[in-house]
Amino acid sequence: MTSKQTGTSESSASPFLEDDFGFAIGVIFRAYARAVEATVADLPGGPRGYFVLAAAVRGEAGSQRSLADRLGIDRTMMTYLLDDLEKDGLVERRLDPADRRSRKIVATERGSELWDSLHSKVDSIDNLLLSVLPEDSQCEFREMLFAIARQVNLNEQKPADTQGAEGTDSERAVRAGRRRRARPNV
Repeated sequence: MTSKQTGTSESSASPFLEDDFGFAIGVIFRAYARAVEATVADLPGGPRGYFVLAAAVRGEAGSQRSLADRLGIDRTMMTYLLDDLEKDGLVERRLDPADRRSRKIVATERGSELWDSLHSKVDSIDNLLLSVLPEDSQCEFREMLFAIARQVNLNEQKPADTQGAEGTDSERAVRAGRRRRARPNV
């Protein structure tokens, strides 16, 4: 259909779905998730196991509870996932010297070696997805994406009393989404 005023078609004048922020993020995430799932399929927990192992290798896992919260994994599911990773000799639960009631998640040598191999493959996926951008823009894009992720993470970790009684609409939506994900499917 053609617009009489501009002589352009209405379909080219209206934004494409790909120009919608949420749609674009979804398209990229789905492509990334499919490729990573295939790459880490043999790892206990698949992509979740990969991110647990990554946190353990980097020394960022901390306690089981904090890791579950950070990765958005139900605590019961995290227990099973860690059991499987531990059974495969990829991680260990060690007493935290600062808090003997808590255990830290630590990568084993085998876990570190496997993560190095998997990380190399996942890094190739990242590079392939970003290959449509000029090389100098790829680094900038990553840094901007990481900045957004860090800010979202910080907002999610803030206690409710520092965000005001209700929080912003987007913060309420994120919390509601987390509550839905935490419920088991029955």
